[in-house]
Amino acid sequence: MQVELLNDQGLASSKVDVPDTVFGREYNESLVHQVVVAFQANARQGTRAQKDREQVKHSTKKPFKQKGTGRARAGMTSSPLWRGGGRIFPNMPDENFTQKINKKMYRAGMASIFSQLAREGRLAVVDSLTVDSPKTKVLADKFKAMNLKSVLVIADEVDENLYLASRNLTNILVVEPRYADPVSLVYYKKVLVTKAAMDKLKEMFA
Repeated sequence: MQVELLNDQGLASSKVDVPDTVFGREYNESLVHQVVVAFQANARQGTRAQKDREQVKHSTKKPFKQKGTGRARAGMTSSPLWRGGGRIFPNMPDENFTQKINKKMYRAGMASIFSQLAREGRLAVVDSLTVDSPKTKVLADKFKAMNLKSVLVIADEVDENLYLASRNLTNILVVEPRYADPVSLVYYKKVLVTKAAMDKLKEMFA
């Protein structure tokens, strides 16, 4: 499998060989969907809660008499049928959303995403990506010269200058190979991988 090697102007200067074990697999849509959903579910936190009919603040007095009103009988205003009443099955803070994904499935799903990106031309290789100073404008001008607006950069090492220069750019994310996640790979329109990071991806997902 071959992908484009981009220069500083964002033009394809040549092509480089990438391992088929990571970038030449068939696209498994069901597996990719499972990996993405599991990643998003594992990122959820149980930080919301609702009250049941025992926890809501209410009076135990019967709201109106049992018969003669023409209304349905009611015992307490904490009933889930009433406005302001408790929920029948409330969300609880200790609810667990995690989904287990085997390591082999995760590696296969990530390799499937990388392979599809390569086939669609959304994956490219660069020699390296560095900035001399932690200035956001410097990095923004670099990507503007390459005609890239939405890009995920997988660098072998993210130094302090590169981290500080990229953290305020909304449509640009710079990560190391171990922090590459399936949601970001699918979300960003272009994925740039440095040559040194390519070797690490081969070790991780081959």
